[in-house]
Amino acid sequence: MSKRLVALLASCIILFSGCEHETIITEQKSRVEITFSWWGNDTRTEYTIEGVRKFEELNPGIKVNVSYSEWSGYELRNRIQMISGREADVMQINFGWLSEFSPDGKGYYDIAQLDEYFDLTTYDQDILDYGKRGGILNAVPIALNTETVYINRTIYDKYGLNIPETWDDYVNAAKVMKKDDVYPIAGSSKSLWLFSVAYAEQMTGKKLLTDNGKLNFKAPELKIILDFYDRMVDEKVFPPVEYYDRLSIDNGTYAGTVAWVSDAQNYYKKALENGNEIVITSYPHDASHESGEGWYAKPATLYAVSRNTEHPKEAAMLLEFLMNSEEMAELQGVEKGVPLSKRARIALLANNKLEGLQYEASSKMETTKTIEKMNPFIEDGGLIDKFIDACDLVIFDKASSEEAAEQLYKEILDMK
Repeated sequence: MSKRLVALLASCIILFSGCEHETIITEQKSRVEITFSWWGNDTRTEYTIEGVRKFEELNPGIKVNVSYSEWSGYELRNRIQMISGREADVMQINFGWLSEFSPDGKGYYDIAQLDEYFDLTTYDQDILDYGKRGGILNAVPIALNTETVYINRTIYDKYGLNIPETWDDYVNAAKVMKKDDVYPIAGSSKSLWLFSVAYAEQMTGKKLLTDNGKLNFKAPELKIILDFYDRMVDEKVFPPVEYYDRLSIDNGTYAGTVAWVSDAQNYYKKALENGNEIVITSYPHDASHESGEGWYAKPATLYAVSRNTEHPKEAAMLLEFLMNSEEMAELQGVEKGVPLSKRARIALLANNKLEGLQYEASSKMETTKTIEKMNPFIEDGGLIDKFIDACDLVIFDKASSEEAAEQLYKEILDMK
């Protein structure tokens, strides 16, 4: 082969190699990158990452950079990011954050503008209303949630007791169980606050908050809440919230628990594996009220898009996959609650995944007509802290329930 031909072939190789390299660089530059954040346990993280990778396979022009953590770390990071304008393009948010970060509806992207890429027709309008502020669709709920009463039938059967339905049923169960240091019911601070509010609303015939979110209770009605909590702790119906321990669900110290629909699988998996029968029971009431009066539903969680996103189309495509696709429905199941997307539910039904304790809890919520839409203020962390502080004043004889209720009333007014 002549030197001239060798040189010509070498030039061609270099030329074509350069073109191939340039093509790869161009493809990399044309790939859109978006960010996505969520909170949850290891199980949620694993299936969500798997879902994101599947989305990338289906959409090779989009790269999704993910960030995630447990709730407490996520909440703090989200607050900092929202204040600084560095939030993820697509993010899982809590219901109360809509009021906190978008009171006028301008804190998040208007998802209604993305309906070319995200199918909103698979959601009922009353469901979408949960995610609106100022008439603007800030977020779309993944599933609905309410505090639910889970009873360990195995423990109740051991004591020869029927599954409780009324407030008095819990008091009577405590008379039998307390000799063994077993509580008929237990819950976190938020759960027992909402449990106590339901009682007071039934006893007074009034709502804690008006329709526009103003405090409707005066000090005498707040006293009913404090007296109820004090009585339940004193008679060993439930432990003080400071001593609430989820592990006591597993070891049988708690014969029942108040917890969210979305907590069912996470909270009761071990108890079920240990052979216990866990059942969903009536929302507590007395003879003059229906089960479900005084109880409220809210979105378990929602997905929102950053108002600062530079890639709204790609963000909407990710939302479509996360909330409506058969692939993600199959991975997620009902771990975040029973999905509100009709398309996701059809996919789960076809794959026999609409079953189990979480599905039963969701069905109980959806078929109880007396459950009302929650105002985010009712689960405000500061409000609940003030409630617990007031209860402790009464329990430790630092103030009468009248005095503590007057103080709590003034503190709530200051918050509003």
